[in-house]
This record gives sequence, C-alpha cells and structure tokens, in this order.
Amino acid sequence: MSLQIFKTGSSNRVDRFALYWAEVILKYRWLTIIISLSLCAVLTAGITKLDVSNNYRVFFSDNNPDLKKFEQFEATYSKNDNFLIVIKPKEGEIDNASVMSVVEALTQESWSIPYASRVDSLTNFQHTFAQEDELIVENLIESAKELSANELTKRINIALSEPLLKGRLIALDKKATGINITLQYPNIKLSEVPESLNYTRELVNKFKSDNPNIDFAITGVSALNGAFAEATVTDAKTLFGPMFLLLVFITWLIFRSISATIATVIVINLATMVAMGVAGWTGLTVSPFSGSAPVVILTLAIADSIHILMTVMQRLKYGDNKIAAVTESIKVNFLAVSITSLTTIIGFLALNFSDAPPFNVLGNISAVGIATAWLLSLTLFPVMLTLLPLTVKKSAQHKQQNNSLLQQLVMKVTEFVIKHTKKTLVISTLVTIALLSAIPMINLDDQWIEYFDHRVEFRGDAEFARDNLTGLYLLEYSVPSGKAGGISEPEYLHRLAQFTQWLREQHQVRHVYSYSDIIKRLNKNMHGDNQAYYRLTDNRELAAQYLLLYEMSLPFGLDTNDRIDIDKSSTRVTITLDDITTKETRHFLTEIDNWWQANNRQNQGYATGATYLFSFISERNIIDMIGGNLVAVCLIAIIMMFTLQSIRYGLLSLIPNIAPLIITFGLWSLLVGQVGMAAATVSATSLGIIVDNTVHLLTKYLRALTEQKLTTEDAVRYAYHTVGTAVAANAIILTIGFSVLALSSFKITAEMGILTSLAILVALIVDFFLLPSILLTRPNTQTSGEDHENILTQQAA
Repeated sequence: MSLQIFKTGSSNRVDRFALYWAEVILKYRWLTIIISLSLCAVLTAGITKLDVSNNYRVFFSDNNPDLKKFEQFEATYSKNDNFLIVIKPKEGEIDNASVMSVVEALTQESWSIPYASRVDSLTNFQHTFAQEDELIVENLIESAKELSANELTKRINIALSEPLLKGRLIALDKKATGINITLQYPNIKLSEVPESLNYTRELVNKFKSDNPNIDFAITGVSALNGAFAEATVTDAKTLFGPMFLLLVFITWLIFRSISATIATVIVINLATMVAMGVAGWTGLTVSPFSGSAPVVILTLAIADSIHILMTVMQRLKYGDNKIAAVTESIKVNFLAVSITSLTTIIGFLALNFSDAPPFNVLGNISAVGIATAWLLSLTLFPVMLTLLPLTVKKSAQHKQQNNSLLQQLVMKVTEFVIKHTKKTLVISTLVTIALLSAIPMINLDDQWIEYFDHRVEFRGDAEFARDNLTGLYLLEYSVPSGKAGGISEPEYLHRLAQFTQWLREQHQVRHVYSYSDIIKRLNKNMHGDNQAYYRLTDNRELAAQYLLLYEMSLPFGLDTNDRIDIDKSSTRVTITLDDITTKETRHFLTEIDNWWQANNRQNQGYATGATYLFSFISERNIIDMIGGNLVAVCLIAIIMMFTLQSIRYGLLSLIPNIAPLIITFGLWSLLVGQVGMAAATVSATSLGIIVDNTVHLLTKYLRALTEQKLTTEDAVRYAYHTVGTAVAANAIILTIGFSVLALSSFKITAEMGILTSLAILVALIVDFFLLPSILLTRPNTQTSGEDHENILTQQAA
C-alpha cells in the first residue's frame, strides 16, 4: 500500500524525467517545432486517401453471422440493392392516361440507370391470361396514352386485385404507384452507389420539371446507402466549424489570452488532422458515425493543453518567468496528462470489441488523435508558450479574492463537502443506487429509417413512400423444400401458401410477395381464367409445367431468378412491414419462428434482410461491448493502482469512474426510456474521459498527503485548489463539445453526443461531491498546524 511515487517531491523518477524532458524541448525549441510540424505534415497528407462509406453494410463486420446469412441469401437469389421511385399525382388518382404515360416513360428510362438489372412497375408487370389453350403474358399497361378511360381503369383494377402488386407498387386508394429498380453492383469502386443515385435523381428531376402536377420520391436500399454518405458529408460541414469556433471562444474566455488560445487551437487542429491522416494512410473507411471523429478529437485534444496552460498561468500569476512556469507545469502535470491520455485511449480502443466497424473506426481514429494531442501538449505546446507573448496580472499572496469566479466556486463546493461529509456521502450513494435500479427499464429500440434527420433527402422521401404507397421495412425469407425441384410439390406449395396467408393476417404486415400467388394465378389462367380455379394445384407435374411455361414467356430481365433458386429447391418470400421498431421486429420474428415450429419444423425457412440485420445489431453490440468495458475497467484499474502506487486508492478510483455511467443511464432511463445503437459506445468512450478527472484529483491529493504532509481535509483542499478549476473547465468544455454532436444529422451520433455530455457533466458532480466525501472518510493522521488558506497559497507559490 506504499505511495513511493510521491516521495520527496522532484527527486522521484517521474518528476526527474519530466524535468529532463522540459529541459530538452526548451533547450532545442526550434528543433522541437520543426520535427513536430514535419511529422504532422507527413501524417496529415493521408487525408487525401480517406474513403467515405456509402453502404449500410459498413455497420456489420465480415464475421457477423447475420451478414453471412444475408450474403448466402443474395447468392441464392439476387442482391437486394434497389431504388423505389414513388409517383403520386397532386390531385386525383393514378387511373388516368397522363399519369400512367409518365409511369410508362419513366419505367423505360429507368433501365438506363447505371447497374440496373431489373425494372418493375404497373406498366411492365407481366400480366397473364388465357386465350383458348394458350397462356398469354404481356405488359399490364402499354401505350397508356392510347388507352380509353374504361380500359385504363380496368387494368388498374387488375393491378389492385393482384397480390404481388397491391400495397407494393400500387396504393390501395389508387393515389400512388411505384417503380422498383433492382441493381447489381460489381463492387469494384466506391463511386458505384453515388453514380447510380445521382443518375436516378437527375432522371427523376427531369420528370419533375416536365410534370409539375406529380410528386416524386426516391427510396430503397441504394437510396439508404447514399444517405449514409450524405450524412457523413453533412456532419462534416455542419459540426466541425461550429465546434472549432466554440472551442476557440471558450479557451479565450477561460484564459483571456490570445496567445494561449492560438497555441491551444494549433495543438487541437494538428491532433485532429493527424488522426484523420493516419486513418487515410491505413485505409480506414469513414461512415456517418465514425465521421464524428474530428469533433470528438477536437473536444478531447484540448484537455491536456488546458491542464498544462492552467498551471503555467498560475505560476506566471505568482511571479515565475515563462521558462520556469512551463518547466514547473510539465513537472506537475506530466504524469497526470500521460495517465489521463492513456486511460482515454484505452476507453476508445475498447470500441474494437464492437461488431460494428464504424465503432471500431471511431475508436481507433480518436485514439490516434488523443495520443497525438498528448505528445504535442508535452512538446510543441509548451515550446509555443515560451515563444508567444503571455501576460498575466500578478497577484499578491493571501488574496483569494483575486481567484477566478470558477475557482472561487470550486473552493466553496469543496468547503461545503468538508463541512457536510457524511450527508454528502449518504445522499450521493442513495442517488446512485436508486438510478442503478432504473437502468433495467431502458428500452433497447429504434427505427433505422429514423437514423437520419430531415436534412438528409432520403428521410423525407422514405416518409413520403411510407405515407402514400408501401412500408419501408422489408424482411426476406428463404423457404426450402428440401430437394431439387421440390417447389412444385403440392405439400410444399400448400405450406408456402399457409405461411403467406398467416403473414397477411398479421397487423404489422403491409404486403407479402410469395411464389404461391404466381402458381394460383397460373392455375386460374390455364383453366380459362375461371376464378374458381384461383387456387393451388395438387398435381406436381402440372405445377412444374405451369412454371416452365411461365418462365418461357417472360421477357429478358423480368424472369423469376430473383424469386426461385437455380435448382428450384427453395423460394423467396418478401414481407413488407408498416412502421415497426427493432424491438417489435424481434418479437415478430419470434412469432414467425413459432409458426414454423408448429407447422413445419423440417423445412423451416430463415429470415434475413436489412431490417433483420438492424434489428439485432444494438443487442449484439451491447453484448460485445460488455466484454470491452470489462477489459477497459480492469486495465484502467491496474493503471490507477500503478500510478497511485496504491491498491486501495486504485480500487477506490473505480467508484467515481463507474458511478457517473450508472447515474447517466439511470437518468436516461427515467427521462427518455429508449436508446439504440449509441448505448454500445457511450460506456467505453465516457469511461476513458471520466477517468481523467479522477487521475488529476487523486494524484494531487496523494501528493499533498505524502510530500506536503497535510491532513486529509487540507489534502482535499490542496487537490481541488490546484486542479479543481482545470477539471471543472475541462468538464465544461467536453460537455459543450459533445453536446455539439447532438446537432448531427445521424441519430446514433447525436445520441452518443448527448449521452456522453450527460456522463461528463454527471462525472463532474460526482468528482466534486462523492469523491471528496469518500476521501474525507480517511482519518486525519497528520496535523498541519497552519491555516489551510495560507497552506494553499504557499504551495501554489
């Protein structure tokens, strides 16, 4: 339980090393500047190699079993990438020649969209009917302008009676229709999705300008992918600038020094650029979530500089020259800023336990930025402070009124806790326990369409499609028969039809696309279009012949390969859902599994698709991050024990480090009640940040106990007098900085920013009330014999 690291002041190894470090960089100031800036320039050059992701699959690692199942599904049928163009006349219904001629023309031109492999709409729907003994397959609507009103209405009514169309490509109220474009990307270059999306938008905009009486919207998986890239760019434009200006203003407000502000801004900017440059050099891909890294680094990089600068200003205030002030600041802060940087890095690196690559990327980029900020704060930053003009009004000793308002407030809080130690400890403990009990009530839920706010075009278009045509959330099912050609077996077809009918009876379901409906229609066609035969055939050979005849009649690009696997052993069922949350989706998937268990355990299908993937990612990441958080907590505890040279204080430090997270999630549970994917990141990132305050306060507290031989109460006063203001200032800056992320156009980033801001603010309260009340439970084994105010002033001087 010894505290050897704090023996005999500057004679200990850390202080000696810090003094040697300061001597070297200040002796070779210009060399330090040249080396620092040169290295930063080389690393920053990697920014030109940064890639921006435009695929929602970036949230799923290559080892994600759900993604592997989805890839297996796509290999069996076809890829799921698509655009859905929604068309709605501003007045009236779609059953008029002018509207349907627009649909027909846009359908034809949509084949020219880059990477388009299939286009489906009302006009080219392969309508089947009988003509004597012959099966006729033709476009449902052709040459719309030439059709009479009665004929057009008749064909629209056919569409409304077709299970494959109603609620999918035609609204039940006949006020909207859609064109679905399936795309096959070669996945050779990242520009494929933007190229296709831009072309589609230009095409739709041309039709918009020519048809002002019609509204258009673009949604679908490829539009979703484009939204991820657009959200990244939007955040880069809207978050970085305000954050930068805010940090400049706050730094100036705290120190009222242009030189100090300039030096600080240079460090945080270099740290940010180096981190993004390293990301480019190492081939990392930036997505909306990891794209918040520059703002995170800007916010965190300032912490070390604030502590260094605060001590420098204090020493100048008490009469030191700049060289002496900077040297003393490096000596006093070297260990603390090194440990706080290390613990923050550990917190962010813990994000590598997440199964979502954007979390990994954010953690790694931020870790590089924090490491860079630490190195610059101990090299370039102190050198700049000695070269730039720093003027501070010197204060007379014993005049506490010269302290800043923030420092006066810090000391008032400290005295309050000293006076009411037991009450503060009891109340803080009870509040923490009460909020801990509220955490299980948090609802892990979200809707992935709502990841984007309305600044991203996709969000508005998606809501337009939902409100006027069809649902946005698709579940895909592969239903196996168990053998090649088995999809023509009557037993399989009847089971598939039962499954389809059961799905349509569920309140969450907007539309079901099933192969069984095609066979029913063909059976009716081959019986003279007698409605009584709109049912499945019990003859296997007949079902196989229907399919063969149908496939031979289909034009190129509109075949059944996207619905039936190559050996005809399984078919694909697409379920379109109404507005549904991830929690509701998980419950619905359980109901489907139960249906299969009750009806056909042997040939049970499997679910997949984007909706499926996003429904489980929050839970998967939270489970993964539990391990990451445990590793981070253990490493931080070991570091704290080593740093403080005390098992007791190392373990004690866990209380003020973990309590803020408990309180934060407890408050979120009571105030909001729901959290999505952001929950997986906050505990790890916040933990690394929260530890910073504890390190600074405990190192100063133990220094006072061992070096200054102060009583417990005076040691607490000393710690909060020397670093309390810097801790408070940093917490304020970090809280405001992460609050800026709430302005993100991407919900996960915004929630992460709000939760982290709340955690930092709570941590500040914990560090000023719970931590000192715990420290004050230590009995006074030493006596100072002096007035505590005089001690603080003398030690500061």
